[in-house]
Amino acid sequence: MTPSRPTGKHRRHTPQRQVILEELCELRTHPTAAELYALVRDRLPRISLGTVYRNLEVLCADGLARKLTLAGSDARYDGVVHRHDHVRCTGCGILRDLPRGALQVSPVAPAEAAGFRIEGYRLEFQGLCPSCRTGADPGAEDRAD
Repeated sequence: MTPSRPTGKHRRHTPQRQVILEELCELRTHPTAAELYALVRDRLPRISLGTVYRNLEVLCADGLARKLTLAGSDARYDGVVHRHDHVRCTGCGILRDLPRGALQVSPVAPAEAAGFRIEGYRLEFQGLCPSCRTGADPGAEDRAD
């Protein structure tokens, strides 16, 4: 899958940035910058961790990726930029997307009822993933694709 989303910006799309975006969009694991760096190095052996960090920030600023800053963990990056929520395993820490429409009731209704104008929200469910419940390798399903 080769991402080609318009950014509305006029930044040069470097080969390094393209590889980083391609790798990010292929993953469902919401990697940290260091995890993504390890994957990108297979294709670009001379790339630095700093280059990966800088390009991730550019991709996020251009709307091509999302930075997930969740309490108690390193920032993770998501190649799926449409509005969606997540579930995190309390055993292994893996983070997964929830399907659109998973919530039947708007989670912002209580805040709106209190008089707030909501400009955005982050919702994260927590629980044990199927692999942690059964003792299997949590990343096995991601590597099987």
